[in-house]
Amino acid sequence: MSIRLLSLLKPTTTLLSASSTASCRIIPSHSITSKIAKMTLSYTAERAQELTENLSGVRSKMETVLHSKGAAAQQARLVAVSKLKPASDILATYEKAGHRNFGENYVQELEEKSKQLPSDIQWHFIGSLQSNKCKIVAAIPNLYVVETVDSSKKASTLDKACTSASRPEPLRIFLQVNTSGEETKSGMLPNDVLEVARHVVSTCPHLKLAGFMTIGSPNPALENGENPDFKILNECRSDVEESLKLNGLELSMGMSDDFQQALIQGSTNIRVGSTIFGSRPPFKSAA
Repeated sequence: MSIRLLSLLKPTTTLLSASSTASCRIIPSHSITSKIAKMTLSYTAERAQELTENLSGVRSKMETVLHSKGAAAQQARLVAVSKLKPASDILATYEKAGHRNFGENYVQELEEKSKQLPSDIQWHFIGSLQSNKCKIVAAIPNLYVVETVDSSKKASTLDKACTSASRPEPLRIFLQVNTSGEETKSGMLPNDVLEVARHVVSTCPHLKLAGFMTIGSPNPALENGENPDFKILNECRSDVEESLKLNGLELSMGMSDDFQQALIQGSTNIRVGSTIFGSRPPFKSAA
């Protein structure tokens, strides 16, 4: 039986030398206007080995879950969440582990890293997207998907930004859904998903509705072996696909603590950060 894990591994083309003295500018804090930390793109063999082993561990667990599903297994993508981590970590994971999909939460950090790192990286924007940042995001040529579109207004603003950026193809987006109803979390409510999806499909020609994203509740009580947040996201997808006659929409759900359960429930896109890169510095001390 073949493993349904999306490897997304391409021959490792070293576009930037591991010993390069080039530097990149990233903003590793909530304050996008705080001072920019310069970080070298060089990395040690020990750090590269650590990252490769961590990534392999996550891939192995993915493969185990997908194998257990047998013929019902879906394809799944691993997004290495690299927010607040130096560009050298990304380059090491790119060169030594052949990984290509990376996720960032902050627009300016993503912009700076995308300029310094190989152009075949597939960037996922997974942070809160402000309307005034849509032009910056849309101008990143190797942006693979924006996972956090949470309203019709945001979709229209991003669509307009894509027009200005002259992107050669529609930009993939996921609709972020607040499946738990927690006030501290972003995302539209499940009842609003179909309306926003219809808006994207009918009025945003420069966007491609590619799926849905949610952040599950911490330590949820499983119901008949299912995470209720992941179940709701599945229901949102089914409703949209049936109502709008679409198919193949993705589910971005599952992070370091719950990605295995997410895969069991059909996730096609998991977002794993600390398990691969280690704990992140506090916002204030990272600046």
